[in-house]
Amino acid sequence: MTPTLSHFARGARLPAHSTRTSPIYDPATGRVAAHLPLADATDARRVIDDAAAAAGAWGERSASDRAQVLFKFRELCLANRDAIARLISNEHGKVLADARGELQRGLEVIEFACGIPHLMKGEFSDGVSRGIDMHSLRQPLGVVAAITPFNFPAMVPLWMLGPALATGNVVVLKPSERDPSCPLRLAELWSEAGGPPGTFNVLNGDKEAVDALLTDPLVQAVSFVGSTPVARYVHEAAGKHGKRVQAMGGAKNHCVVLPDADLAQVADALMGAAYGSAGERCMAISIAVVVGDATADALVARLAERVRALEIGAPTEGNLDMGPLVTSAHRDRVAEYVSAGVAEGATLVVDGRAHPRVAGPGFFLGGSLFDRVTSGMSIYQDEIFGPVLCVVRVSSADEALALCDSHRYGNGVAIFTRSGGAARDFAHRVQCGMVGVNVAIPVPLAFYSFGGWKESAFADHNQHGMDGVRFYTRVKTVTSRWPEGTSGASFVMPVLR
Repeated sequence: MTPTLSHFARGARLPAHSTRTSPIYDPATGRVAAHLPLADATDARRVIDDAAAAAGAWGERSASDRAQVLFKFRELCLANRDAIARLISNEHGKVLADARGELQRGLEVIEFACGIPHLMKGEFSDGVSRGIDMHSLRQPLGVVAAITPFNFPAMVPLWMLGPALATGNVVVLKPSERDPSCPLRLAELWSEAGGPPGTFNVLNGDKEAVDALLTDPLVQAVSFVGSTPVARYVHEAAGKHGKRVQAMGGAKNHCVVLPDADLAQVADALMGAAYGSAGERCMAISIAVVVGDATADALVARLAERVRALEIGAPTEGNLDMGPLVTSAHRDRVAEYVSAGVAEGATLVVDGRAHPRVAGPGFFLGGSLFDRVTSGMSIYQDEIFGPVLCVVRVSSADEALALCDSHRYGNGVAIFTRSGGAARDFAHRVQCGMVGVNVAIPVPLAFYSFGGWKESAFADHNQHGMDGVRFYTRVKTVTSRWPEGTSGASFVMPVLR
């Protein structure tokens, strides 16, 4: 029989009260692999209340004590890395090497969060006035919610869990309905590591579960990664209910190629950045802005042969470049964008819809490559989130920069050039949150923060790094004096001298 999953609370799997379910597919075969309960109000109430019951004790434990649990959690994740990667691949479809890489990038944030005794340090000023000292300290918020996307079922939850748990908060994670088995396993490993019951909980569901987290008065903060329309909704709804919010939205990442770039290096970088994980990455490069027709002709010729030769199949089939897309509906949506690009007048150099694997079972689609794309086309404007790369031809570096700046998304951007001056000028001027210089996917390491500009991010805090520590804590400032006697009442605003 097809199994039915559960929620996770108080350190154990929690059977659902709701009878609503959603199918979880194996993208490589198209078969239903499991059923997921979709939380109702009763489920949400139980999980949030269980988290709240654990918040006080966890927040009172020392930062060093919490760090020890994080260290053990990291060890267990590494010991189980292959099994976790299989869970990711089985429900998402990405190849196993990519799944292991995703887990590693998530654990880098756990490693960073293990330094929380240092990261939580406040400030101290001795003798700000006669006999008066002042200091600040960071304290946890309490119950926080993490709402994560399907494309990184390990990495993005770990980006949120690391700083949230390290700073003394308890977490209710609402993972994507498409691939929840990895987050559930992470919750089990947290418990095995000594994480107290109720500190890391999983509430599975759809919009009803999300709305419960956005409106519940016990939830103090919400961190979200997903599409821009939902990010905007989360930002507005959570803000109306007085919550602190991180909300990361969509992307349309550009790669600017100057005429002096090493085209062999560019082609290697674009193949991985555009077609890795079947393009289902918020940092995928989907637009190559190439300066000069000669450079564009040479680059497209290099890319076309390699896109046609992409090795595509089930993650279990061996050393592959790409797996299937996550669902049949998403595969069909991406294919419709390919059709739209043709109708709008772009040159379809490689048609992923014609790949032999598309005719078989599973949610497969080959890589597509467009040339002579213009800024008015839907394949340029919209986030396709699939294995589609669009080449836009421009006549100058300034024109390339203007294209990047005028797009409504501002998540990531890259430039390929041998000129240090051109690269520095571009990195300084471009209106985007993350910039790569001869690096196609400039995802920052854990000790820097991840976040975009414009419609790619809402609210003021980025993911992980010190922004994560700041987001999950409140600052308290203490002014203290130990007088030996009384000096009488004062009815004016105190002035420290």
